[in-house]
Amino acid sequence: MGLLLMAGISVSGAPVWKAPASLKLGELQVLELAEADPLKPALPRPTVEDRLGPLRLRAMEPLPDGRGWRFQVQALSPGLAVIPALDLGNGQRAPELRLPVPRSIPYGGPWVGFGGGNEDQLPAIPFPWAWASLLLLPPLGLLGWAWQRWRRGSGARQLHQAVHAFRHQWPPASCDRVTLDAAHGQGRNLLAARFGEAARAWGAAEFQAQQLAVWEQWSRSLDAARFGHAEPPFPSAEELVAALREERPRGQGGR
Repeated sequence: MGLLLMAGISVSGAPVWKAPASLKLGELQVLELAEADPLKPALPRPTVEDRLGPLRLRAMEPLPDGRGWRFQVQALSPGLAVIPALDLGNGQRAPELRLPVPRSIPYGGPWVGFGGGNEDQLPAIPFPWAWASLLLLPPLGLLGWAWQRWRRGSGARQLHQAVHAFRHQWPPASCDRVTLDAAHGQGRNLLAARFGEAARAWGAAEFQAQQLAVWEQWSRSLDAARFGHAEPPFPSAEELVAALREERPRGQGGR
């Protein structure tokens, strides 16, 4: 308990305080009040509740010899702690006790844990976003893989959609200009989905270079139908689609 002080000796037979030379801010420390005169009866219980002067009273129990009381106190503010004279109820009064409480916290710093209130709140711990973001790596990797797979299959999906739309328009149900133009547009869309946008302008020479004789017939049959001719006849949709699915020689526009 460090250096001890004896207080209240000025009055003969008065109760005596036994205390450290100073109190440490925020720490639990022990004070003792005992009857110094062995011929006098033991001290009755002092009338104290939760405080002993400015000190918080955390526990109180009789001394082992029954001659006094032990107080467990906590100083929550720096300065000089003055415990006023205690009325013991039997005509005796414990002497006043003065104990310094040195400041142990930097001036202006928060007194965390001393006394409650807003200053008793621990500083907020920032959320560890950097570490938490590591949990996003597996789902992000899965999304990236799915995106790449979706992009690789986009050409096949476009071709499938173009084939489906072409089959609905071919062969033309009639030879009026609107129907023929719609069938021609769906055919060009199908060629563009298979060979690229340049295929929209292909003529006989390009179809021959790509070994697409059936598509050359498709182009000539549409031109003939616009002028009311039946030759060459419309090739079937199955022939046209099958020709697009054949492997094209490299360097001749296939993709």
